[in-house]
Amino acid sequence: MTESIVSVGIDLGTTTTQVIFSRLTVENIAGAASVPRIQIVDKKIIHQGQIRFTPLLDRSVIDAEGVLAIVNEEYAAAGFTPADVSAGAVIITGETAKKQNSEKVLSTLSGLAGDFVVATAGSDLESVLAGRGAGTAELSRQNPGRPLANLDIGGGTTNTAIFLDGQPMDTSCLDIGGRQIIVDPQSRRLTFVSPKVAALAAKRGFTLTQGAQADLAVLNQVCDSLASVMAQSLGLADGAPEDLELFLTAHPLRKSWQLGGLTFSGGVADFIYGSEENPEPFRYGDIGPLLGLAVLRSKDFSAVKILTPKETIRATVVGAGSNALELSGSTVTITDPGVLPLKNLPILKLTTDDEADDYKYFSSRLAAKLSWYREVESGSYQPLAVAFKGIKNPSYEQVLELRSALIEGLDYYLSKNDLLVVIIEEDMAKSLGQALRTSLPRKTIISLDSVKVENGDYIDIGLPVAAGRVVPVIVKTLVFGR
Repeated sequence: MTESIVSVGIDLGTTTTQVIFSRLTVENIAGAASVPRIQIVDKKIIHQGQIRFTPLLDRSVIDAEGVLAIVNEEYAAAGFTPADVSAGAVIITGETAKKQNSEKVLSTLSGLAGDFVVATAGSDLESVLAGRGAGTAELSRQNPGRPLANLDIGGGTTNTAIFLDGQPMDTSCLDIGGRQIIVDPQSRRLTFVSPKVAALAAKRGFTLTQGAQADLAVLNQVCDSLASVMAQSLGLADGAPEDLELFLTAHPLRKSWQLGGLTFSGGVADFIYGSEENPEPFRYGDIGPLLGLAVLRSKDFSAVKILTPKETIRATVVGAGSNALELSGSTVTITDPGVLPLKNLPILKLTTDDEADDYKYFSSRLAAKLSWYREVESGSYQPLAVAFKGIKNPSYEQVLELRSALIEGLDYYLSKNDLLVVIIEEDMAKSLGQALRTSLPRKTIISLDSVKVENGDYIDIGLPVAAGRVVPVIVKTLVFGR
């Protein structure tokens, strides 16, 4: 059986807003006599919207109506309505995520993404989506054992993701991008200089003042320094620790990587790969072209092989529209589909030690870890998903024992919550879910399998597809280094 799903990706970035539509083909890849195993077997972009400047009312407020008009125009151009869309993502990225009304904009757009959409602005997730959309994840899968990095250089930030064997392993983000200095194309005067860039420039002996005439030689040297900080963040260049610390938005890469290759994406990447020859330096009203050319001539990156990505400026929106989605495996239990879609469920992941010795300590350790999510004043819990590896080919007795261990460990949580979401790596969600349903008839049980998550992740669960046999999920991974 084959089924098609239309997915939308909406990327509201610092400089540009983009919309794409993808068609995802879902198929049962198991044999006729086997348990069904539904997977996404093909992804095809069927409409790429225009690359448009993100509409702003001023530097701190997004023009929500302007964004809505852009998205509506792209729906019309693609020939779709929201009812045609089953999955997708609205991503507010870079500096735009810091605008005063970003949450309002997300709310405005959520109705245009069908019944299932992830709306997020986390830099870690942005990094992974860009790396997937650029094709870096797939390149690392084709070259096993070689960590590959993707630097997505946009208007406000540079998002870094490390992939190994197709999996995201580490992320970081720098406040470095083309719009950190804005230049009026006609007068060539500086209309905005970010405080961080101004501080770095001052350390190098340059003064960048809003309203001053742009000095091309000075700006080139400043961009050379910014490129050096990028290389330093990857361990490819020595530099003052305070320079890197100045531009880090949250955290550095969590370990040192011996990179086997490097790709660049984002709008600035087109100047690194020479898509625009001899560009007018301020044609876009910022330093994007100068920053790209600075990376291109930087000797710091010469120690690593520079690979060509599939996508540059469209990497994040491609990643959001066609690479964010997974399916929950071959078998699921959902006692009440009416609770779907669910968004932003935090993951409580049990370790292999917690599952050791035939689940002897499982209940007590689960109960202890649940305290992490307990609200101090009310004693209640927000809805969450309990995740663990599970048992490969379990016997009926093992399923019942695991059910009992779960219910015992979740005793207090279940006294406060009517929804129980269980995420299992092994293919046993249906049997365990049915066992839980029998013991907890008044609770809503959602039991999914074949999805790998970790503590620190969040998960969105969409409406069932493929005749109700699987559900689409998006795992929003915020912490890596596993």
